Amino acid sequence: MRISDRRRLISLYLAESWRRTGLAISLALPVFSGRAGFRAMRLVVAPTDLRAIDPFVAEEIFQGRYPLAGRVLDADRQSPFDLELPSQQFAVRLHGFGWLRHIRADKSHAACENARWVVDQWIHLHGGRVTGIAWDADVVAQRIVAWLSHSPVVLQDADAGFYRRFMASLSYQIGYLHRIAGFLPEGLPRLRARIALAMASISTEARSSAIRRAGRQLNRELERQILPDGSHVSRNPQAAVELLFDLLPLRQTYINLGHDVPQRLIPAIDRMYPAVRFFRHSSGDLALFNGASSTLATDLMSVLRYDETAGQPFKALPHAAYQRLSGGDTVMLLDTGHAPSGSLSRTAHAGCLSLELSSGRNRFIVNSGSPRFAGEKLRQLARTSAAHSTVAIGDMSSARIASSGFLGPLLVAGVAKVEISRQTGPDGSDRLSASHDGYLARFGVLHEREVRINEAGTKIAGRDRFLLPEGLPAPELPSEPAIARFHIHPAISLERMDERRVRLIAPDGESWVFSLPVGEVEIAEDIFFADVSGVRPSQQLEIAFHGPEIRWFLAHHA
Repeated sequence: MRISDRRRLISLYLAESWRRTGLAISLALPVFSGRAGFRAMRLVVAPTDLRAIDPFVAEEIFQGRYPLAGRVLDADRQSPFDLELPSQQFAVRLHGFGWLRHIRADKSHAACENARWVVDQWIHLHGGRVTGIAWDADVVAQRIVAWLSHSPVVLQDADAGFYRRFMASLSYQIGYLHRIAGFLPEGLPRLRARIALAMASISTEARSSAIRRAGRQLNRELERQILPDGSHVSRNPQAAVELLFDLLPLRQTYINLGHDVPQRLIPAIDRMYPAVRFFRHSSGDLALFNGASSTLATDLMSVLRYDETAGQPFKALPHAAYQRLSGGDTVMLLDTGHAPSGSLSRTAHAGCLSLELSSGRNRFIVNSGSPRFAGEKLRQLARTSAAHSTVAIGDMSSARIASSGFLGPLLVAGVAKVEISRQTGPDGSDRLSASHDGYLARFGVLHEREVRINEAGTKIAGRDRFLLPEGLPAPELPSEPAIARFHIHPAISLERMDERRVRLIAPDGESWVFSLPVGEVEIAEDIFFADVSGVRPSQQLEIAFHGPEIRWFLAHHA
């Protein structure tokens, strides 16, 4: 391990120890519901939930079946909180209460009464015990937002006793989240906590000072986490979409009630929309980089309908370090950055110089993505370089996933420097060359990837090669086998033409031919983690290095 990496780890250990100490001290104190500057005694407004609703889910829940996180719990007439839950992700969804939105599809007295009974069961079984996944900070934030947004469903025809229990529990949860928010790890959980607290401050009877304080704390977190190019500091393309689901209703609630909107809120939203468009393929789907998983088309459209920043996608996101090449109906996206530092790297992937390709209404080459509901083993597997459309040497990734039980699965000893060069040719072609040093310490070489796409978007030329630190071609291969992988979307079928050519065929008949001037392209079994329905089998193209470089081509056939 490099000295710089050791120093970084020591610094991370100290920072994490300090954070945990502060959190422990805070949790040792009693929770006062008025600690956040207000006591939630009465609801003023119910913020809008922009997420899509499903009448089928509403009917299933009414019948005592809970279809959440890819699993179904049949509770019959029992409380779901009395039963063993199928998975951790299921528990997160159940305790987060985001499923309340589906009840809007059937706001009958019986459906609302059933939803109210489930909420009351949670208050009875979990509301007084701050323990377990129900009181994970991110789950608490989700539940506060869900209870506020869907209070008209829960409180429809409610008696005074339930209303008091509901408001008392909500007030307690707000006070608890306020107390621990400053000690949460960097990243989405901390920002979601600040969003929930800001939403709570204006949705309930709060003092003006409390509303201003919640707005200032939200401002600080938006400034830290939303980069100047609109991307999230985690480098996850999906993060912006998830945040917009909460930030858009928050903005509108501030405006509707006549409160001063936090200074950073509207500019952050305006920056995020171009970043979302940047990561959107020609097919309409989001790219799968750094922890992104499947995004429902209905969810994406629900967010994009409020986009007031219309325009063509940027060619690059310089702060998040991504590149976008396009021509005609073809889009290629490349990861040209290194993992974020500290706790933010717990969800980052070792996918430097990985690419994705879409054309027309189809995604052809993808990364494997992150599983939505799978266990920890598959989540960590999805983070390796081999799960990305890039080059891996041996069984090594361009960054190592730490196994520290204290710090969590951080990415360490990885890419420190990425060199990028981009040019437009006289014929209108777009050329990108980038190299990274993720394999330098272990194998003494840099990995360079060069891609060129013509103006019409019908021809792509690529080259992967190994360089010495001085930038000269490596005279020999690394000591371990090197393989370039191109992961194929499960909807695409492969047809071998000969040992050097494979046809990629979409369901609508559109096709690309992948070819090599020398060598052999192998077709291997693969796993696609980011399907809406869960993990799916797929295929990948593999090219073994028999020299310091390989060349590959893609040609479009309508």
